[in-house]
Amino acid sequence: MNFAVPGAVSAVVGALVGAIAVLIVTTAAQQSHRPEVDRSGAAGSSLLNNVEYGSR
Repeated sequence: MNFAVPGAVSAVVGALVGAIAVLIVTTAAQQSHRPEVDRSGAAGSSLLNNVEYGSR
């Protein structure tokens, strides 16, 4: 009986730590991709879709 309460507390704490670790790893794995670049702008009026060489 002396070991039942600390064992139960240890099991609960271990389960909580494990659940938090799974959530952190899952969140980190989902954020490992690059965002898509929006290329729908007009090339003539957009600096990102048009190379600027300066005045020559």
